[in-house]
Amino acid sequence: MLGIALGVAVLITVLSVMNGFDQEIRIRVFGMANQITINTLGGMMQQWQKLSDEVVHHPGVVGAAPFVSGQGILVNTGITHPAVITGVLPDRESAVSSLATKIVQGSFDELKPGQFGVVVGQELALSLGLSIGDKVTMMIPTATVTPMGVMPRFKRFNVVGIFKVGTGFGFDSSMAFINLKDAQVFFQMGSGITGLRLKLQDFYAAPRISSELAQQLPPVYQVSNWTDDYGPYFHAIQLEKTMMFLILLLLVAIAAFNLVSTLVMVVTDKQSDIAILRTLGATPSTILAIFMVQGTIIGVIGTLLGLIGGVCLAWNATEIVNGIEHVFHVQLFASGVYFVDYLPSELLWSDVWRICVSALVMSLVATIYPAWRAARTQPAEALRYE
Repeated sequence: MLGIALGVAVLITVLSVMNGFDQEIRIRVFGMANQITINTLGGMMQQWQKLSDEVVHHPGVVGAAPFVSGQGILVNTGITHPAVITGVLPDRESAVSSLATKIVQGSFDELKPGQFGVVVGQELALSLGLSIGDKVTMMIPTATVTPMGVMPRFKRFNVVGIFKVGTGFGFDSSMAFINLKDAQVFFQMGSGITGLRLKLQDFYAAPRISSELAQQLPPVYQVSNWTDDYGPYFHAIQLEKTMMFLILLLLVAIAAFNLVSTLVMVVTDKQSDIAILRTLGATPSTILAIFMVQGTIIGVIGTLLGLIGGVCLAWNATEIVNGIEHVFHVQLFASGVYFVDYLPSELLWSDVWRICVSALVMSLVATIYPAWRAARTQPAEALRYE
């Protein structure tokens, strides 16, 4: 019973922790990454308001926001750093991303048109030695003809905010956000934009919805989704979770094997008792049922104990690890090393159901051979030396 309980509890806890990491990474990544992007073949989109009103009526789309994007270099006190410069509308950006909630210094609402403010990632700010109120020079590869020759375009921006998403995907070290109007002026796009970003009710439906939008919109528009950039990574996480489930299921299989050996020993020890029951009229099926019921009870009780222990551990995994860190004064998940700096846990009852059913099935299968061996006991042979 304890062997089965330990296997079930470990399996529930480990899968819950993996679910927690998966959920935390998805929240952080898709709070910043583009779930669905609509661009034009010419690279510049005009009259985006009409397109935005059209796509938000599609089932599954919950928000849309325009953006202007381009590559650039930030310069401060002789230090340069490349960055992806994105122009956004602060009042509409909250409909498609969680950038406003990631601000650790300053304010996202300070990105006002005409004031040329910029919000940068924490790692980028540290690399350039920037803080709130500092000025940073932004350069883009678009050329400007001057009396001194062809020069890249550059502009001084005021740092009005610093955001922090976490290490691992480069958001903090490679992204800078400015107001959409300032980006249109800086990139010389007039009233045009680079494209639209869409937020979905279920981001796993992005391939289907992007395909439907591509068929619905005129051919001049190009529709892409997050699977183009992050699909292989999340497929790898799903594969890792599946393999972890199968590997840890071997713990339950080992406990089931112990159940086989235990019942075989019981059958050997109870040979005379089985023979007496047979002589009193018990049929082989009755003997078979006795040992199958015994093994099934062991499996059920062990699974229930593992279920209770696993659920309790999964619900309190974060607090347990935090307590260990506090008592021993260690940090198991350093924020500078890991994308998620704590141990998250998310219990999915679908996983619990699969684990418990698997444990019960293996326990039932484990009783077949000992019960069959007991049913084949010959009374005369068993009582010969009694």
